[in-house]
Amino acid sequence: MSRTRWRLGLGATAFLVAAGLVPAPAHAEDVTDYAITVDPAARGAKIDDTMYGVFFEDINRAADGGLYAELVQNRSFEYSTADNSSYTPLTSWTVAGAGQVVDDAGRLGERNRNYLSLGAGSSVTNAGYNTGIHLEEGKKYDFSVWARADAGTALTVSLQDAEGTLAAAREVTVTKSGWAQYKATFTATRTGSDGRLTVASSAAAALDMVSLFPRDTYRGEPNGLRKDLAEKIAALQPGFVRFPGGCLVNTGSMEDYSAASGWQRRRSYQWKDTIGPVEQRATNANFWGYNQSYGLGYYEYFRLSEDIGAMPLPVVPALVTGCGQNRAVVDEALLKRHIQDTLDLIEFANGPASSTWGKVRARMGHAKPFHLTHIEVGNEENLPSEFFARFKEFRAAIQAKYPDIQVISNSGPDDSGTTFDTAWQLNKDAKVDMVDEHYYNSPQWFLQNNDRYDSYDRSGPKVFLGEYASQGNTFKNGLTEAAFMTGLERNADVVKLASYAPLFANEDYVQWRPDLIWFNNHASWNSANYEVQKLFMTNVGDRVVPSTATGTPSLLAPITGAVGLSTWATTAAYDDVRVTGADGNTLLTDDFSGDASQWTHTGGGSWSVQDGQYVQTDVNAENTMVSAGDPSWHDYDLKAKATKKAGKEGFLVAFGVKDTGNYYWWNIGGWNNTQTAVEQAVDGGKSTLISKAGSVETGRTYDIDVKVRGRQVTLYLDGQEWGSFTDDKPAEPFRQVVTKDQKTGDLIVKVVNAQNAAARTAIDLGGAKVASRARVTTLAAGPDAVNSETSTAVAPVKSTFDGVAGKFSYTFPANSVTFLRIRQS
Repeated sequence: MSRTRWRLGLGATAFLVAAGLVPAPAHAEDVTDYAITVDPAARGAKIDDTMYGVFFEDINRAADGGLYAELVQNRSFEYSTADNSSYTPLTSWTVAGAGQVVDDAGRLGERNRNYLSLGAGSSVTNAGYNTGIHLEEGKKYDFSVWARADAGTALTVSLQDAEGTLAAAREVTVTKSGWAQYKATFTATRTGSDGRLTVASSAAAALDMVSLFPRDTYRGEPNGLRKDLAEKIAALQPGFVRFPGGCLVNTGSMEDYSAASGWQRRRSYQWKDTIGPVEQRATNANFWGYNQSYGLGYYEYFRLSEDIGAMPLPVVPALVTGCGQNRAVVDEALLKRHIQDTLDLIEFANGPASSTWGKVRARMGHAKPFHLTHIEVGNEENLPSEFFARFKEFRAAIQAKYPDIQVISNSGPDDSGTTFDTAWQLNKDAKVDMVDEHYYNSPQWFLQNNDRYDSYDRSGPKVFLGEYASQGNTFKNGLTEAAFMTGLERNADVVKLASYAPLFANEDYVQWRPDLIWFNNHASWNSANYEVQKLFMTNVGDRVVPSTATGTPSLLAPITGAVGLSTWATTAAYDDVRVTGADGNTLLTDDFSGDASQWTHTGGGSWSVQDGQYVQTDVNAENTMVSAGDPSWHDYDLKAKATKKAGKEGFLVAFGVKDTGNYYWWNIGGWNNTQTAVEQAVDGGKSTLISKAGSVETGRTYDIDVKVRGRQVTLYLDGQEWGSFTDDKPAEPFRQVVTKDQKTGDLIVKVVNAQNAAARTAIDLGGAKVASRARVTTLAAGPDAVNSETSTAVAPVKSTFDGVAGKFSYTFPANSVTFLRIRQS
């Protein structure tokens, strides 16, 4: 690393520190020197306008109770134990008087099978989402209901909370025989987030599709989107919208929703279920444990994409399930039906209004095409050969009819391993256009893998990084993702599309963390990760300007740490544990003939010495770690005998154990006893270093031997070498990339400093003629900072810097992301 000393003036960093806008280094000496050299004469990779986008999946109640603006939960009484074991058709409803949900021939429609039969003088009240229905004083709300009752029946509709009325009640009179829709408008007289909607009937009535929408949806569209959430998507200026999943696409039955299939309620997401009038759309169980109404469907996704100027990128099922289900559907007729459905989808998006499916789109209100150019088949299937056989049939049919459509494949659910390697080889051999990669890894992994795409084949398939995140919503997570994104941009000739995931989380219905945007029924807020994504997505540039940077001084010390034993949803017994130093000295030996006093229990579960073995007996407990030894140990052999007693998985043998959040472990028979891998935990976040298919036999004793030498680890199972790895990639905290905005002529210098020391940096612009003033945007905060509804610890600060020249210096704050926009003269 260069130790060049540059004379520093009162630059932007000093100004921001003085103003209290970014944190100052804890000590004056907490500064590291770096150098960035830019080569403006060289030609880097072109960056497409669609480089960064968003991925919407209905997880964490991202749709119903989230982006979809409907305020009534379970509006059509379709909730079922198929969705969630706690659900009934009256979940979120309370009946006063006589009322029951009915499934008979008197229903509103075949695909909307339940309705409420309400007795005379009775009422029904809906609790909405979160704490209730949120209303804002002075704003209008549109109520509608489908009803069947005798003419003259009065329906009284009211909105109230514990404090009283939220809007003046409205009365709707039934005027028609049979099912008909009736509407009313409310104006909120005060603001409240605990509202309830009540419908009372003067006579016996059948009710369905009880709905309340804010008039003020995104762009004022009916059946529209929650305005604040849609605006947060639009503010990212995404180049594409990937939808609708995710695990929603490749799980469940591939049958349709019809009498022929027995009205399957746990189906893959199929686009034809989600279009047309909302009262005619199907219902379905959501993979993430609740119901999805499909009020937000394919038409709405296409409209959202168009409204925000993004490319629509739908994902269709490939008839191979994933997300733990891992089953290939063998049904040729069903496969052909899904292929035809995909062709019909393209016609729905792009066909003229006179075509069969273009006519459906036009009837929904959009005569012009949506200009679909990309479609993805499948989602992180764990059976690569079975998936690819079906993918090829989809691709052949699409290319035959729509040769301009780009068909995207995938590489499974992880960043490496047997499935990943097999899938990539199949994709390469078939000359697939683009491959979707997904990974959720530790912050350490993202720092270590900035160069991931440097070595990818430039003549092979392009990469769509469709899902990634660093396992947390602190600013540290955002910093490490930002460091990784500099590598994505540097390799924009290979990585053509990238999207963080998941996009949304309702704070009261969380199935997955981290998430980009958080919300409840009355507020929404940006995560630290969102602020990072927004900074990159709104300052992309059109072309990479090649640049280099010096690195952080780093001596890669040997792997150090104690040893450990653990289980995961399994009972297991360990015996004859021995740790021997590379010099032959015994560091630890335990045959459990006495007690287990050498071991410290830091995880869950229940451990005891039984018959000369150390046994974990709780079959449901996860991560039951016990550890022994000295955290300073290095260069040693760890040997143990392990026997699975019962349960879902195998056993875990740990080494390099520093504390409960930092260690390595050999996970033998993990992932429901399907894979064996070495995982590294850093600050609680785990990433996989090496993985192979494998399982463990119950009752069989295995000999385990782990040899740690420096940063190289070799693993033996029953005397045979299972694998080895060298953990020698530095977690470089200082990363940068430079791009050029062709429209403005700006050089955009993007620097990530993911450490507790400021980065005093000599910047050489390679002879470029530049203006002396730069526009600066800085994200800086403590590494543990988190944004919330009431606190915005991580937010961009804009400033100017007047010291720009062909060669100049700039000090980047500790724990910061800084973009300098420098005008070329």
